Amino acid sequence: MNKNLPKLSKGATAVEILTAGIKAADDRVSLACSFSLEDVAIIDIAHTSGLTLEIFALDTGRLNEETYEVADALVERYRLKIDWYFPRHEAVEQLERTEGLFSFRESLDKRHTCCGIRKVEPLSRALKGLSGWVTGMRRQQSITRGELKAIEVDGLNGGILKINPLLDWSEEQLVSYTEEHHLPKNRLYSQGYRSIGCAPCTRAVQPGEDARAGRWWWENPEHKECGLHRR
Repeated sequence: MNKNLPKLSKGATAVEILTAGIKAADDRVSLACSFSLEDVAIIDIAHTSGLTLEIFALDTGRLNEETYEVADALVERYRLKIDWYFPRHEAVEQLERTEGLFSFRESLDKRHTCCGIRKVEPLSRALKGLSGWVTGMRRQQSITRGELKAIEVDGLNGGILKINPLLDWSEEQLVSYTEEHHLPKNRLYSQGYRSIGCAPCTRAVQPGEDARAGRWWWENPEHKECGLHRR
């Protein structure tokens, strides 16, 4: 699928990026929603701007209860339809029977295996039939995301468009938007969490640590991606 990337002015707003990306995709576009502050903000931006945006979520089987609460609140507030995708149960059963419940902490390869089963493979199914997908990634989040582009061709997923409307937002800007618009917010943020994924792989961060320090905290910073956003 070949897409022409739209030209955006320097400092384009989230609304402008999202609008241009959806228009360029010219077909089905869906938000990959983890119910983070970023994703909730994008849902609100799309809703208030009258943009058509589908939403899908990956239920890895190890999400926090608080994450499901946000999903329920969003459905109630915006009357959303969320397309849920789950890992293949046979793969999960084989993994846990042969490697145990916490093999992902033993090595980077084993963690990638777990993420591959629980996230990457379901993502490949979620993206089928789409012309574009939207993420809540921000450059400020970690060193692995410093080269983000507002709109790019995702060569690893069939050449569909990948749209990152919040790439230049600061954490302060994100929190301010969330509070100003009284958006649903995961309760774990008030407990020191700044990036929330699977429960066993996420914890609160310490003062001065970056936003993703609580993700896979036993690994080096340059390894802290699950495979959903390979570059």
